Amino acid sequence: MKTKVAVVQASSVLFDLEASLAKVERLVAQASHQGARLVLFPEAFLSAYPRGLSFGTVVGGREPSGREDWLLYYEHALAVPGPAADYLGEIARRFQVWLVIGVIERADRGGTLYCTLLYYNPQGKLVQKHRKLKPTAAERIIWGEGTGDDLQAVDAPFGKMGGLICWENYMPLARMNLYQQGVEIYLAPTADQRGSWTASMQHIACEGRCYVLSCNQMVRKADYPARFQAELSGQAEIMSRGGSLIVSPLGEIVAGPLFDEEGILYAEIDRREVIKGKLDFDPVGHYRRTDVFDFQWKQETKS
Repeated sequence: MKTKVAVVQASSVLFDLEASLAKVERLVAQASHQGARLVLFPEAFLSAYPRGLSFGTVVGGREPSGREDWLLYYEHALAVPGPAADYLGEIARRFQVWLVIGVIERADRGGTLYCTLLYYNPQGKLVQKHRKLKPTAAERIIWGEGTGDDLQAVDAPFGKMGGLICWENYMPLARMNLYQQGVEIYLAPTADQRGSWTASMQHIACEGRCYVLSCNQMVRKADYPARFQAELSGQAEIMSRGGSLIVSPLGEIVAGPLFDEEGILYAEIDRREVIKGKLDFDPVGHYRRTDVFDFQWKQETKS
């Protein structure tokens, strides 16, 4: 019933896919050595969440230099399937973990990029791929929208897990979809470093009566390649403070929040605590009131 899980708070090697993959391998090895069976990485870990960059865009205008920045970003995204995606599976298999990681994914054709969450089982198989439904604010310039047909939860020996990326977690119906599938381990990789994110993760744990695992990158301005330093001159030295945490099904923080340093947070989860939490609240059971409200994930009606 009990399983050790880990959330990784670290910076990717920004705009360097090969070096970022090597860092993933080192961090998974570290977490596995500590006994973790599930390892979660932040949003866009491969190979950059480009906080602070404009890609040469303003409303009604684009600069040629921004297109060069975009080309670099595209070249260090990964195709799924593809060699980098296969290597992630090999890491999961070698260290016998469930590996869930945020990546920037190249489209099958054309030039669109997606903010994507990949799930690998300990046999190294990619068992789920979810593209972010709605990029937030300026993210819409650099990422396409997901179609919403990939919100299925995943069965693991230690519980059913499913996830949403960053501000997808503020979409009540997206959360409800996961609750209806019986999610027990709710994954929330993010780029949100604010204190309000901590409160949101506690709320979701209470609302869904599930464990919530959330992690963010901890990034310094010095982590960016030299070509971006002039554009970032007005930014704080710490670009992303992190704020990773793990929350119990009753909303109690059991690890973190971790700020201003890289690290791995660990917790032991017990799916019996999910059931115990539903004594007095179950959003898809005795608290649902189907006589008053109705909700349907459209993909279910298509399948």
